[in-house]
Amino acid sequence: MTQLSRKIRPEDEVEGLNAPALRRLNALGPLDAADRERLRAAMAEARTVPVRHPILTLGRPMPESQILLQGWAARVRILPDGRRQFMSFYLPGDVIGRVHHALPIASATVIALTECVLCTAPAAPAGSSLEQVYAVGEALDEAYLLGHVVQLGRLNAQERIGDFLLEIYERLSLAGLTVGGSFEMPLTQEMLADALGLTPVHVNRMIQQARRDGDLMWKSGRVLLRDPDRTARTIGRLRPQVTGAQAEGAADTASEPSRPA
Repeated sequence: MTQLSRKIRPEDEVEGLNAPALRRLNALGPLDAADRERLRAAMAEARTVPVRHPILTLGRPMPESQILLQGWAARVRILPDGRRQFMSFYLPGDVIGRVHHALPIASATVIALTECVLCTAPAAPAGSSLEQVYAVGEALDEAYLLGHVVQLGRLNAQERIGDFLLEIYERLSLAGLTVGGSFEMPLTQEMLADALGLTPVHVNRMIQQARRDGDLMWKSGRVLLRDPDRTARTIGRLRPQVTGAQAEGAADTASEPSRPA
C-alpha cells in the first residue's frame, strides 16, 4: 500500500478545505456537535495519496476505513490482457473500505485518479448521528451499484452516458460541488469508456451527439448538463432513495433553480 504523507493544519483551514466532504456527510443525516468534533479531529491528521497511486490493493489486507476529503478515486479491476473496468468512483465525503468483519481483505483495487486527501473514518458510537450517516452512505453505495447493473445491462450508449453524468451530478450536489447544472470531472473519455463498457470512439461519438442536441457541454474538465431533470426523464432515471430524510434532502437539492450558463 502507498505510504501516505501526513498533513497537519490549523483547525479553521482544515474545515475550510474539507467543507465539501463535511457537507456531503451532513446531507446524509444531521451530525451532532460531538460527531462533528470527531470528524474535525480526524481531518486534522489527513493524509495525501498522489495521483495514480493505490489506496487499497486487490487481495491485500485493508487498513481502517477512510473518508475521502478531497479529490477523486476509483474502484478498478484490470484483466490479465490489460483491459480495465472502473466499477465505481469515490467523491469527497465518501467512505472507502468500511467493513464489519475481522481481518478484511480488499475485494478491488482503489486508485487515486487525482491527488487525494483522506483521513481515518472515526469510530461511530452506537446510536450516534455518525453511525446513522455511515449506514445511509453504505445504503446509497449499494443503490448506486444496483443502478450500474441496470445501466450496463439495459441502457444504450447514449443513455449510459447520461445516466452516469446524472449520478455524478447528484452526488457532487450533496457536497455543494455543483453550480447550476455544471461540475468539475477529472475523467477522460477513455476512462468513461472503461466505466460504461464502451469504446472510446463510441463515447466520443455520443458526446458529440449530445453536444449537437444541446444536452451537455464538456470542456476543460468541466461538464454542464443543460437540463438535468429533462435528461433524467428521458432516461427514466430516479434518484436513489434509501431513507425518508435523505429523499427529502435530495428533492430540495433538485428543486434549486439552475444558474444560466
